[in-house]
Amino acid sequence: MPPRIAITSWRRALPTFMGERTWLYTLGDEYVTSVAAPGTLPLVVPHLPPAQVDTLLDVVDGLVIAGGGDVDPASYGARDAGSKDTDARADATELALARRARERGIPTLAICRGMQIVNVAHGGTLHQDIAVPGTSHPPIADDPVEVVAAQHPIAIEPGSLLAEILGAGRRVVNTIHHQALDRLASGFHVTARADDGVIEAIEADDDWPFLGVQWHPEKAAGEHAPLFAWLAAEAQTHASIGAAPAR
Repeated sequence: MPPRIAITSWRRALPTFMGERTWLYTLGDEYVTSVAAPGTLPLVVPHLPPAQVDTLLDVVDGLVIAGGGDVDPASYGARDAGSKDTDARADATELALARRARERGIPTLAICRGMQIVNVAHGGTLHQDIAVPGTSHPPIADDPVEVVAAQHPIAIEPGSLLAEILGAGRRVVNTIHHQALDRLASGFHVTARADDGVIEAIEADDDWPFLGVQWHPEKAAGEHAPLFAWLAAEAQTHASIGAAPAR
């Protein structure tokens, strides 16, 4: 049995033959293909009641907390100041996943919203709108082609896990977000920043196999495939030693 990787999804109302607003759990194909490429079994999961999170983690070897809408500011004690497309059910599921994955040592790759969820789950806060013309994070374009093409440089800290995987120093990543980490949660450290100071990657201070990145590596899978290979290797190790029981 290959390592099993759970990937969170996002619930959206989209037009189908059933009507103009059909509620669907959605996930970009790039997530599935990137996770599967190193030989793992991707499992797309819906929003679950928090009480069922341990049941899911009992049967997987790794976790990807994927992108999506913004985290409800109430989750980190703030008023709405520019947040968009929030979903309380998604937050409840993913905040619980982030906490229990750490407690159980589940290898985790958190992408964009996913990194923000992990930060909030452990007591951190978010900038609700970082878009400033002329910086590394200008306002997101209306044209989808421009959105995908937008890029900015980051600096990866030497000696970090991220540096071991992608190399230290300067690297160019995509820019598909308008929020970012503000106060970093206790128990984590920053391992990459953009030129405007935005936190682009975090890692855990303890031995939790965890990487959080603000960009979307699944949309640059060739260049960023090592991130998914790292997750696959950690998931294989986790599978071989047996999952930590729920407690």
